[in-house]
Amino acid sequence: MAYSKIKLPASASILILFGFILLSLQLMSSSTQESSELSEMHSWLLVINTLGSITLLILVVVNAYSLVRELKKKEAGSRLTTRMVSLFVLLALAPAAIVFYFSVQFLHQGIDSWFNVEIDRAMDDALELSQSALAQRMNWHIKQTRQIAAHLEDKSDTLIALEIGSLWADSGALEIAAFSSTGRILASSSTNPSDILPHMPDEQIWLQLRQNKEYFAFDPGDNDEMMVRIILPIDRDQKRFLQVLYPIPVRVTDLADSIEFAFIRYQEMTFLRDSLKTSFSLILLLVLLLSLLAAIWVAFISIRNIVAPVKELVKGTQAVADGDYKQQLPVMSQDDLGFLVESFNQMTKRIARSRDETRAAGLEVENQRAYLETILANLTAGVISFDASFHIRTANQAAYRILHIPVSHFVSQTLSNLAGKHTELAEVLEAIQQLLEKADDIWEQRIVFFGPNGRQELLCRGTPLFLQDGSRMGAVVVFDDVTDLIQAQKNAAWGEVARRLAHEIKNPLTPIQLSAERLQHKLSKELPENAQDFLQRGTRTIVQQVEAMKRMVDDFSEYARPSKKQVEKINLIDLIQEILALYIPSGILFSTSFSSRSIMVEADPVSIRQVLHNLIKNAQEATAGVCRIEIKINKVLRNNAEYAEVGVYDNGSGLHAEQIETIFEPYVTSKAKGTGLGLAIVKKIIEEHGGVIWVDTSYNGGAGFVIQLPVFEFGNSK
Repeated sequence: MAYSKIKLPASASILILFGFILLSLQLMSSSTQESSELSEMHSWLLVINTLGSITLLILVVVNAYSLVRELKKKEAGSRLTTRMVSLFVLLALAPAAIVFYFSVQFLHQGIDSWFNVEIDRAMDDALELSQSALAQRMNWHIKQTRQIAAHLEDKSDTLIALEIGSLWADSGALEIAAFSSTGRILASSSTNPSDILPHMPDEQIWLQLRQNKEYFAFDPGDNDEMMVRIILPIDRDQKRFLQVLYPIPVRVTDLADSIEFAFIRYQEMTFLRDSLKTSFSLILLLVLLLSLLAAIWVAFISIRNIVAPVKELVKGTQAVADGDYKQQLPVMSQDDLGFLVESFNQMTKRIARSRDETRAAGLEVENQRAYLETILANLTAGVISFDASFHIRTANQAAYRILHIPVSHFVSQTLSNLAGKHTELAEVLEAIQQLLEKADDIWEQRIVFFGPNGRQELLCRGTPLFLQDGSRMGAVVVFDDVTDLIQAQKNAAWGEVARRLAHEIKNPLTPIQLSAERLQHKLSKELPENAQDFLQRGTRTIVQQVEAMKRMVDDFSEYARPSKKQVEKINLIDLIQEILALYIPSGILFSTSFSSRSIMVEADPVSIRQVLHNLIKNAQEATAGVCRIEIKINKVLRNNAEYAEVGVYDNGSGLHAEQIETIFEPYVTSKAKGTGLGLAIVKKIIEEHGGVIWVDTSYNGGAGFVIQLPVFEFGNSK
């Protein structure tokens, strides 16, 4: 596994590090003992361990600094690493500090216990006992030597030479020798027959002997053995001296040396007691620091290795949070963290699969929604959907075209709120709102209202929407502007009536007129003068009425007959100015407002002249005083197409609400002699040119008519 390849070298290096640390500490501990061969390397080992501690401290500081930088950058796993390292340091430092404190206390108490009063007294007593034992042995040998010297007193040199052997044998000495004050050997006897000459005193001993007349001391012998050297005068005149060397048992010598060495060592240790405390405390502190720093450094390495999978998990989680569901993490171990990483990988695979499925389903839903929106957008009928509280959810473009308000801008509002901001549609919106709230089934209603384009009639159909549990989830309202359809039906009906009237009425009119004229011609000469006048008036009336009926029938025929217009490109501005020039002598005051110098339309100029003549004539007839007519032409955009909007406004008596509703219908007129076909024909001509005409209900000065014609080309603006 990848994790093993990474972890084993780190573990091996950690084990090697701790091995070196333990070896170094063991060597330094051994060097503190004087009996150890490493005592001479104590200083070097101390320096090496100090450098090791400094190195570990630098490594710990570098790792801590790196961890602080990761915390500032808010890298993944930095907080967990900080917590684990802090916890490890706390758990390691607390017992280490406690152990160090009590170790120092035990060390100080142990060192102090070496130098208590009893041990001091015991060391003094042992030394005194050793010295007393040696002094007693010395006194005994001095006494024995004095007896030998007294025995040899007053004897000749020859006799001394003869008796010295037996004296040596009785005394148990190593050697007995007699020599003169000048150093001449008189006689000698020793345990080693090979020694020809006895152990003669050196100059230092001779000097002391001349001063004190006698000499006794412990001197080293052969093979590093101790012996008692005693030199006494044989004669009173001190011309001859006796030297006796007594052996000291090896055990006594060793004990004496050991006691003396121990006493000297104890005095040295007593003198260095505070230094020992400080030295051992520093060594213990160095051991603590070295061990603790090594443990902390190893903790950094180990915790980073432990947290590495957690970091990968955090990065993977962040990637998933950012929408990368294909994130796969390497499995570094087969422990719990490895199981967690495997679970994360399985989770991301499932999430990615679910996301793909959801995306595919969402795409399908989006396609279906786009398909439905496309259908709804291209429907001629307006569609508005509502939620359960009758707040607007969606609306198509046809709703805007029909109502002339941006319904989609009022999402999450009710129709009542919409009516409050568009008072001209308050009637129809309130009616639809009431139908929505009251209806529990499919409903249909025709609603008539006066909009910006005049009278409009909507055919509304509503359907409440329910969930599977029967609770209401909303409603859908579909409405269509049937004004043009109804008007077309009326126009078709009136056209049929006109054709029948023209057929049924026009045929008998000519015989009636001819009969009336023939009667006048036949009877005018036969009747008296007063009867002739009466007959003439009656005949004239009949002829006039027949002519009027012929004109009316001709108007009916014209209204019912399909127009034979000759379409051409004309400048609407020039055409209007030509027509207005014809009315200047009549006293009509015109004011014009044109947004462009030229507006090219494709139309029949004769028909357009007829429309304008009719509107100007109606304005003139509706005005009691001076007639003032205002004509405005603007460019408008309607259903993504350009239109020329022509407004004709007068200062006449205006129109009533009931007149506005039927103003464009045939045979509707407020004139005494009018046929009521003028505005109907005007509307027909405009519609045949692809335009619309309506009464401007917002104009309060008189009557106002608005015409919109499709534009072929706009000229430059003024």
